[in-house]
Amino acid sequence: MTNVDAPHRHLERADELVPLDAYRRELLSRIAPLEPITVGLLEAHGCVLAEDAAAEHDVPPFANSAMDGYAVRSSDAYEGAELAVVGEVAAGAELPAGEVGFGEAVRIMTGAPLPPGADVIVPVEQADEDAEGARVRLRATGRRGDHIRGPGEDVRGGEVVLQAGRRLGAADIGMLAAIGRVRVLVHPQPRVVIISTGDELLEPGSPDRPGAIRDANSFALTTLARECGAAAFRLPVVGDDRRALQEAFEGALTQADLLVTSGGVSAGRYDYVKQVLAQLGDVRFTKVGMQPGMPQAFGFLDGVPCFGLPGNPVSAYVSFEVFVRPALRRMQGRTDLNRPRVTAILEDEVASPPGRVSFLRVKLHRDGGVWHARTTGAQGSGILRSLVEADGLAEIPSDRTSVFAGERVVVHLLVDTA
Repeated sequence: MTNVDAPHRHLERADELVPLDAYRRELLSRIAPLEPITVGLLEAHGCVLAEDAAAEHDVPPFANSAMDGYAVRSSDAYEGAELAVVGEVAAGAELPAGEVGFGEAVRIMTGAPLPPGADVIVPVEQADEDAEGARVRLRATGRRGDHIRGPGEDVRGGEVVLQAGRRLGAADIGMLAAIGRVRVLVHPQPRVVIISTGDELLEPGSPDRPGAIRDANSFALTTLARECGAAAFRLPVVGDDRRALQEAFEGALTQADLLVTSGGVSAGRYDYVKQVLAQLGDVRFTKVGMQPGMPQAFGFLDGVPCFGLPGNPVSAYVSFEVFVRPALRRMQGRTDLNRPRVTAILEDEVASPPGRVSFLRVKLHRDGGVWHARTTGAQGSGILRSLVEADGLAEIPSDRTSVFAGERVVVHLLVDTA
């Protein structure tokens, strides 16, 4: 049987822990979308639209050809017809004078406006033009409207093409450009500052020293925030010093919509992060009924939301997924706060501490159209490899102390598609 966090004893009583759902619900109720700003189209990519976008005019605004070919009257568009070529119109060009008459054809390029009188396009591949370019013989029969894009075929003037609340992808940006928008009102990307704390941490690339480990948290958390659509910035490691911590936190507040710290929120003698955050603002420290990630901090510093995450790498990562990710999405104006979830058959027997929701790192595979999940090995809160090999987090409810192989579990995907 796999223990969720075998190296550690679970000393906290279940009745001392705040239920995970209640804690998450309460903190998310205190997070609001960022005030909308107006930005250029390219800067709006990935942001959430804060207003409906409507087309002022038809798109396309005029009938045009969908093919290179010949614009003719449908009465002349039959196999074997020989027509006089009386003009040519290219994309972006003005129409030739007059209209296409009976027995006549106008050479036309894709996107060019449809000449008056013509109501069908015969593709160039279905026609033979003589050497002088004076006449064309049709090798196929066309019908009225063939290969013609009508005005408003894509969008009608006045039609709402994108609704407020939509996260803007590449096609959306293209549509906004097509209807003539230059700038658009969106909820901006949150600016997130990430700080790892602790005397035991070393920057990658710095010399080794006894008792020290490399800082992984700030790099993983910064990347997670960027993947979530935030503009995230990592600050250097701050040691266990009250003044250094205060200066780092106060400096971060000048450029942050959200502050995330890792380390120093447990019950250790040198966990000064708790003291400094409590002095600077309204930050509450809570033991949450979850594993990993029991010690949590959340509150506001000068109006800026602050998450204090535990220092163990897996605990910090899981805490980000459970709390920070949905908060960031809400700040962006999104309503899809959670990652996709699937139900899977667990292939391992696992144990879980009483009164806590456990999150197992699992590898997924499909068998006969059914998802199966297997743990990624040892599940200790300091074992990053368990995350590297994981596709998702299998959730074990707080009222279960064990789950047997073959039972179904909910898996929170660590990607946004199933």
